[in-house]
Amino acid sequence: MLRAAFPGSFDPPTFGHLNVVERAASIFDELLIVVAVNRQKSYTFSPEERIILMQELVRPWPNASVALCDTLVVDFLKKREIRVLVRGVRGVTDFSYEFDLSMMNRGLNPDIETIFMTTDPKYFVLRSSAIKELASFGGDVSTMVPPQVAAALKERLGG
Repeated sequence: MLRAAFPGSFDPPTFGHLNVVERAASIFDELLIVVAVNRQKSYTFSPEERIILMQELVRPWPNASVALCDTLVVDFLKKREIRVLVRGVRGVTDFSYEFDLSMMNRGLNPDIETIFMTTDPKYFVLRSSAIKELASFGGDVSTMVPPQVAAALKERLGG
């Protein structure tokens, strides 16, 4: 059985994230969406809120599940015997960052393979920070995030 993990902060989850989930779930027997907690980052949504949102959003894919990670992702994957790490990239800037991260992860655990998936071109400009800023001003984010995420952003950020 081929298992993979797709880690991210998912703050908030976007259609770009779901595009990667859909495509990765069609390739792997099991896909674990890993809601990561970075102690140096501040979030709009709590880890529990992000998990609830992601669990609801990945229901269409029976081979996808969601878990929380507050440790190094490579340690988290090793404990679960997952050797494939899926990373979504939108462009060169993302790739550069993700490449550096994959090299660090490979140094920490050479058994982990990273696979880069480019997002569908229609999600090219979806950045969580831009979506949150737009939502805070009452802008329409309905083409960027699922309805339940848009509602959660409106409730949290106003606008």
